[in-house]
Amino acid sequence: MNNQLIKRVFATNSSWGALALRIPVGIIFVAHGAQKLFGWFGGYGLEGTGQWMDSIGLSPGYLMALMAGGAEFLGGLALIIGLLVRPASAVLAFAMLIAIFSVHIGNGLFMSNNGYEFGLVLLAVSVSLIFSGGGRASVDALLARQ
Repeated sequence: MNNQLIKRVFATNSSWGALALRIPVGIIFVAHGAQKLFGWFGGYGLEGTGQWMDSIGLSPGYLMALMAGGAEFLGGLALIIGLLVRPASAVLAFAMLIAIFSVHIGNGLFMSNNGYEFGLVLLAVSVSLIFSGGGRASVDALLARQ
């Protein structure tokens, strides 16, 4: 593989700021992914989430639930440990765009109406991490030094 591409994927800034974004948002994504995949934390698991996704027009629902849950769970883990933060953030940003425009946009901004406020915050953090990378306290930073 092209060494320049590998360097760009693992490149990160040298600040601690990304850590303050990665850990809490990573935990949130892991929890939401676990709801979709495993039914943890009051979620419906793949079967229930898949049926709901089918009902809102995201078909085939089971596959969509698997992709969304996998992106959130694995992407969240990647953020927490700081590994492949840029690609994980890109996948998570895409997932948030889908969530915002397929579920929440018609309900307005505020979470009290199931609006897109929370999804927008997660999208903003994901986009920020695409630009900054994982920061000083990340596996990416360690790999970039080698």
